[in-house]
Amino acid sequence: MTTTTSRDVELRAIVDATAAAVADAPDKAAALFRATGDSGDGVRTDLRIGRHQVTIDEPPALGGQDAAINPVESALAALVSCQVVTYRFWAATLGIPVDDVHVETEGDLDVRGFFGLDDAVRPGFGEVRLLVTLTGPAPAEDYARLKDAVDAHCPVLDLFRNPTPVASRLA
Repeated sequence: MTTTTSRDVELRAIVDATAAAVADAPDKAAALFRATGDSGDGVRTDLRIGRHQVTIDEPPALGGQDAAINPVESALAALVSCQVVTYRFWAATLGIPVDDVHVETEGDLDVRGFFGLDDAVRPGFGEVRLLVTLTGPAPAEDYARLKDAVDAHCPVLDLFRNPTPVASRLA
């Protein structure tokens, strides 16, 4: 049983329009995203991302006031939200009905790497785990096929799984 929602129709239209726009001009597929940030009280960072203002802080144990999520929580939040978006788009693309997407994630971080207490310890996550719960009328095989498509196409999951070149310089 395939149920097409208006959301699926809208998402499929976005995919089709994008495919048509870049079919003969792949350079039109390039997108640039930006974020800028300034230090605030303690270790807080006040960010501007597009038209949005976002604050990132740390808990008191890491010098912050716990006024907002911390940077690594922000990375996990980016992964969760990108998973939800990618599941929605690929469900629409594959014609797999999904009523709800619920994503939980957690990551293990050893602060010895951040504080330079042990050079053998990474400063980032040692492991990140995702638990995705899909609800809807499709059979489990369809949801497994959808998961494979999402795992292959989620941009933030790709950032977690693969090295990304980063150029860093002082102004």
